[in-house]
Amino acid sequence: MSMAGNLRKVTHLSRVGGLRKVARLARRRPRVDLSHPARSPLGSSVVNCVTYRDGARVPGGSDLVDAVERVRKYGDGFVWLGLHEPTDQEFAGIAELFDLHPLAVEDAVEAHQRPKLERYGETLFAVFKTVCYVEHEELTATSEVVNTGEIMVFVGVDFVITVRHGMHGSLGPLREELEADPQQLAKGPAAVLHAIADHVVDDYLHVTDSVQADIDQVEMDVFAENGARADPGRIYQLKRELLELKRAVVPLGRPVEDLATRPIRVVDPEIQAYFRDVLDHLMRAKEQIASFDELLNSILQAHLAQVTVAQNEDMRKITAWAAVIAVPTMVCGVYGMNFDHMPELHWRFGYPLVIGVMVAACLVLYRGFRRSGWL
Repeated sequence: MSMAGNLRKVTHLSRVGGLRKVARLARRRPRVDLSHPARSPLGSSVVNCVTYRDGARVPGGSDLVDAVERVRKYGDGFVWLGLHEPTDQEFAGIAELFDLHPLAVEDAVEAHQRPKLERYGETLFAVFKTVCYVEHEELTATSEVVNTGEIMVFVGVDFVITVRHGMHGSLGPLREELEADPQQLAKGPAAVLHAIADHVVDDYLHVTDSVQADIDQVEMDVFAENGARADPGRIYQLKRELLELKRAVVPLGRPVEDLATRPIRVVDPEIQAYFRDVLDHLMRAKEQIASFDELLNSILQAHLAQVTVAQNEDMRKITAWAAVIAVPTMVCGVYGMNFDHMPELHWRFGYPLVIGVMVAACLVLYRGFRRSGWL
């Protein structure tokens, strides 16, 4: 039976007979190990389903219903279920099993949400925007610099459900780090929520460091000798990508502050101290983004000023050469008139004299403009 069909059966039976009846039927059907590093062998959205007790992974199968029943029966440990871009059908049974609010379920499936923290009874629902830096050999006016995704987290007393959207931001390495620190993992689902928040915010800092390198390169190009010829499209592209990063970082401030300061039942006060550290890192990222925005505005204004100065210099050169050419044009225009009585018109040395006067006048004007810096 596929994982989606399995979850639909869970939904139907949980409505009829409750969790115990579901568990009895679950023990009759074949177990499927969903502990897979990428995606379920059945092709479903389930990436991993693991039970933790006293900070250690409980060995054995990863049947979701059985795991939840055992955790609630013995009253210790929790289940961590990881999903990647689930469909409505795949998530329906999970939502019924954990009694998740329909609005939170809709947000988790649809994605494209603003970072936030919401409480639905005993369950927390947090949305994090993940970011990654897109490597490129040379920044152009169309280069993608920042790529974003999302991680939705449901946190209850005995469960954590992570829903990931996007091709980056895998939580596999994070899970391994937590399993290597059983003392921290033993603090329950809130420890997982903190680890995810810390992981996401650390990625913000890494991305801002990489974006700073791009901004430094653009700044060097603008203030180089031929800075007026630099492509302004690169500056606009950086500002667009910085706006995308800003949309991910800035709205997260209030949710992390609530986790760090406000009493929440599923978040142990000891974990709140760790969220204060996450908040500090988040403030650093916000300050860097704000400074980048101001710096790009300054670079853009400097580039426009350089273009204006370059245009003024070109206009002065054009004006100076026009003045130099105006002298022979005027003389030729005068002697090109068809009058019979003109000074020195029939004199043998009239032509060389006029040419000499024109050359001398042009040289005087050229020298004057060179001294004044117009040429």
